Amino acid sequence: MSGSTGAGGTATRLLPSDPPGGGRAMAVWGIGVAVYFVAITYRTSLGVAGLDAADRFHINASALSTFSILQLLVYAGMQIPVGLMVDRLGAKKVLTFGVVLYTVGQFGFALSESYGLALGSRALLGCGDAMTFISVLRLGSRWFPARRGPLIAQIAALVGMAGNLISTLVLARLLHSFGWTQTFAVSAVGGVIVLIVLLLFLTDHPEGHEPPPAPAEHTGATFIRRQITDAWREPGTRLGMWVHFTTQFPAMVFLLLWGLPFLVEAQGLSRATAGELLTLVVLANMAVGLVYGQIIARHHAARTPLALGTVAVTAVLWALTLAWPGDHAPMALLIVLCVVLGACGPASMIGFDFARPANPPERQGTASGIVNMGGFTASMTTLLAVGILLDATGNNYRIAFASVFVLEALGVSQILRLRRRAVRRERERLVVSRVEAVHVPA
Repeated sequence: MSGSTGAGGTATRLLPSDPPGGGRAMAVWGIGVAVYFVAITYRTSLGVAGLDAADRFHINASALSTFSILQLLVYAGMQIPVGLMVDRLGAKKVLTFGVVLYTVGQFGFALSESYGLALGSRALLGCGDAMTFISVLRLGSRWFPARRGPLIAQIAALVGMAGNLISTLVLARLLHSFGWTQTFAVSAVGGVIVLIVLLLFLTDHPEGHEPPPAPAEHTGATFIRRQITDAWREPGTRLGMWVHFTTQFPAMVFLLLWGLPFLVEAQGLSRATAGELLTLVVLANMAVGLVYGQIIARHHAARTPLALGTVAVTAVLWALTLAWPGDHAPMALLIVLCVVLGACGPASMIGFDFARPANPPERQGTASGIVNMGGFTASMTTLLAVGILLDATGNNYRIAFASVFVLEALGVSQILRLRRRAVRRERERLVVSRVEAVHVPA
């Protein structure tokens, strides 16, 4: 029996199936995170190229939002299939499929001359992107002890968000200097590099911690339906989905497409200053992610207060910004808004911390897929609503962005409805696991 020392200095016994972590785990998991980093760079690249895309393809706000809506529609629709694939095939194979798809999509986007071809490329990119994060979560659970799960997940999201910095700091400048085709084509080379490293060095699990072979009956439509149904029946899975739904989308919509146009067209900022504010969102995300990960790893009871507190502060800042008298909100308020939006990503990761203990290892991918659908469904809905409202109101951003409050209210009502049931179920499972651990031979 292996052991480790907890934060309080007491020995913590690890079950035989609990992986040890260590340097090798960090290296392998780091490859998966690098794949996710590149995916985020590609996903958010349109956020700094929205105005250029509108000029290149001669499209209005609704058509521009269709790029991101289609990408997120594919992403959200792929979450449960990808979760099932990860449970069945392992992380390495699914990550390989993902890298190939999103790299081809990015190359296609670079070469697209028509709106239709560009849409197809973004859909392909969204499909590949969908295969990355759940696979990285699976790598973390296979290579690190379960008690490190919340922190590992937050760090993965943090490093992934650094890909957003590449978009806001590097791609934006390259786009201005070299143009559309060269910028997106050069960025696609990153996918080729991580694919080579992935194929050479990544493995699904440490030696001696191989998962048991799947029984023969774990195939076919009946098993797939049972996996999805069993994961959905867990209150923790549904609570995790609604936490992800409610917390993620305000920042996602801002970074993915509408932040730059809002800051430039509605707030009268230069594109350079708007880019700096988008960068602030990303930097705040990374800083808050470390704090949230540490808090949740030590105090699970903080999960719901952190999630609801983030939603409340985000709603207040949005309301102040949109309702500010005059044409433009003050710069100080915009800075605070961007810092608060940076907390939305780390808060959305709390959803996985509700689903993880609610499901056994063989169902983690499916449950994570259900959770991940939440935020991207909300983001897709809001992207569409903002685009339609902008066209209908003559680019009135105050009315368009008010749609954020509708989805936040829906999500909060569901979180409040499910939280007690999920926590009670989690405590019951914890008692059972402690009883079983007593009987594990030393």
